[in-house]
Amino acid sequence: MPDYLHSLSFGTSITPANGKPGGAPALARLSEQLGYNLVTFQDHPYQPAFHDTWTLLTWVAAVTERIHVAPNVLSIPMRPPAVTARAAASLDLLSGGRFDLALGAGAFWDAIEAMGARRLTPGQAVDALGEAIDVMRGIWAAGERAPLRVPGTYHHVDGAKRGPAPAHDIPVWIGAYKPKMQRLIGRKGDGWLPSTFYLKPGELRTGMRIIDEAAAEVGRDPREIRRLLNVSGTFTRDGRGFLDGPGTQWVEDLLPYALEDGVSTFILASDDPASLQRFAEEVAPALREAVARERGGDGDGGGGGGGPTLRSTAIRAARRPGIAYDNVPATLASAAVEPGDAQYNRVRSTYIRGGSPGLVLRVRDAAEVADALAFAREHPDLPLGVRSGGHGISGRSTNDGGIVIDVSALNTIEVMDERTRRVRIGPGARWADVAQALAPHGWALSSGDYGGVGVGGLATAGGVGWLAREHGLTIDHLRAADIVLADGRTVHASAEENPDLFWAVRGAGANFGIVVSFEFEVDVVGDVAWAQLVFDASDTAQFLESWSAAVEAAPRDLTSNLVIGGRRRGRPVYAQVLAVVDSDDPDTVLDRLKPLAGIAPLLDQSIQIVPYAAVMANVRDGDHHGQGEPHAHSGLVEHITPEFAAEAAELIDTGAAYFFQIRSVGGAVSDVPPDATAYANRSANFSVVAFGTNASGLDQRWERLRRHFTGMYLSFETGLDPERIDIAFPGDTLTRLRALKERYDPENVFRDNFNVLGATP
Repeated sequence: MPDYLHSLSFGTSITPANGKPGGAPALARLSEQLGYNLVTFQDHPYQPAFHDTWTLLTWVAAVTERIHVAPNVLSIPMRPPAVTARAAASLDLLSGGRFDLALGAGAFWDAIEAMGARRLTPGQAVDALGEAIDVMRGIWAAGERAPLRVPGTYHHVDGAKRGPAPAHDIPVWIGAYKPKMQRLIGRKGDGWLPSTFYLKPGELRTGMRIIDEAAAEVGRDPREIRRLLNVSGTFTRDGRGFLDGPGTQWVEDLLPYALEDGVSTFILASDDPASLQRFAEEVAPALREAVARERGGDGDGGGGGGGPTLRSTAIRAARRPGIAYDNVPATLASAAVEPGDAQYNRVRSTYIRGGSPGLVLRVRDAAEVADALAFAREHPDLPLGVRSGGHGISGRSTNDGGIVIDVSALNTIEVMDERTRRVRIGPGARWADVAQALAPHGWALSSGDYGGVGVGGLATAGGVGWLAREHGLTIDHLRAADIVLADGRTVHASAEENPDLFWAVRGAGANFGIVVSFEFEVDVVGDVAWAQLVFDASDTAQFLESWSAAVEAAPRDLTSNLVIGGRRRGRPVYAQVLAVVDSDDPDTVLDRLKPLAGIAPLLDQSIQIVPYAAVMANVRDGDHHGQGEPHAHSGLVEHITPEFAAEAAELIDTGAAYFFQIRSVGGAVSDVPPDATAYANRSANFSVVAFGTNASGLDQRWERLRRHFTGMYLSFETGLDPERIDIAFPGDTLTRLRALKERYDPENVFRDNFNVLGATP
């Protein structure tokens, strides 16, 4: 029989007895402390002396941190598969991907029938288990839109909603001893879980052969199927028989199972703490070393909670063309998400845009970023996206069939120096978390207007936020950055070190590398006033003029945005004006807001004195599930002139834009010289963005506004034509950026995120 070259892992099987209140959970915690990968419990719902296994698994998952939990094995005749699938996904999500599922077709039928479940013949039980697996996998396939229908004889669903998807691809292991069950494993299972104490001589090897043949018949690679084995024995000083002797004898007895039969997970069935410890300390490491030595370096005898079992045929069938999936660096393999993986639906799309990338590489440090870039360089013809928070309006952080490097795990927030208010922030942190971390110090950092935005994208593009008029853009507070360049080198950029790169990363950073760490100097900001005002803006042009005039005349401690939706028949045009006043003094706040309140009929208002962190706490937690391809245009304008206001009002009135927003800039933003950063259009007092459902309609209306603009803010532009680059950057700035691009990214690896060279997908 072959050695399937799976990495070895080790587990425990603990009796779920309820006689000792802390017994089973205590042994589970001990298993984790001893370094086991897995802890399992028998499932006998008809046995009053045992805890309910599902309840016990949940409890153990809650009181442990690393170890995987699994039944050994779940009695499927007593567990409705659709409900079980949802329970499994929930436990997997709550435990951070630490639940594995082992199933049994049923035994002890008198007891099962006594509990109200249907008695089945052995053949029926196998068929029922096959149907149950189909139901469970169908429930987990949350990315499929069609309701689940499985017209089974024993288990059927008709129109069930799918989901939730588990945190990882839950393996389905099957406990079995007869050929029909073993053939089911070959067709549908992810692992075989027998026990040495039930196997007769030769049955293990015969079962392996049957499983492999059944797998091959349906086009599966036998290496997809993990081979697990429950073992038990006695540690004694002198060898007396199989698994009855010192630790060295245990290693000798188990080694052939690994090398000759392909077993890669050994589960010790014991409730004796001393035996659990001896197995973990004497047997597991020595067996790993012996397997690695015999393999001669081919394969991995090391640990890991599951090892590099080959991805299933179904997952490999969903792979996109042009990607060398089998060449993903080993450092990234465990965190790489393919279209067929359970996690794919969580990472495919962004906040507002649907996507279908061919591979998402979730990196955890600068070295892994470099490995991911090396892999991307091997695929120069595929789209490449870089994602921090996944909020980006422009949509560049997902794609169709390409590669996405996801840096969301680089989310640390660290105070470097209290005196200088210097902080270090990872690109995957969200601005709501940053605001919350800075609040106890009485600090804040101007950082967009939505707390769910990731630091990485905003802090390399500009950062127009609620404190912009008083404290400038986010990039104006950047003091240094660590950047992984296209060739994999990590460099430090600041005013003193690599100053040209530091200049470029502040406004066009996505062209030059992936920032893995930002250093900011933050501001002292206490409680602020948060105002939300609703107006009748039926006279839209006049409203835009009046609002902009009030904002430009206001002291810098006021920053305001407005949003207008499309006109609705029979109703007035409503405008929402949002404003932050950097003051907790009521008189000052009222003085700043009165000019705004009088610009049009005021329909509703809310004014609160709150911490800045509360303003940024407008976050919807959870994964992004955007759909479609939103169409948006952006422009920077110095003043809202009567001509601009009239043409903008016409755009709104025609319905070409369902969302029209103007953000105030100016103030401190304009204090920075235009050549100080790659973000050069500093004279603009306002940033304008419009979303439309009809691309051609919005494009046509937007063209009429173009003559008023002095540039645009890249983060809100979805257009792909090369002209957008010429609009975004003044000529001298663009010339300098292109020269730096040739130096730092000569192969144009970062080609898909407003490429300054003008080459777009």
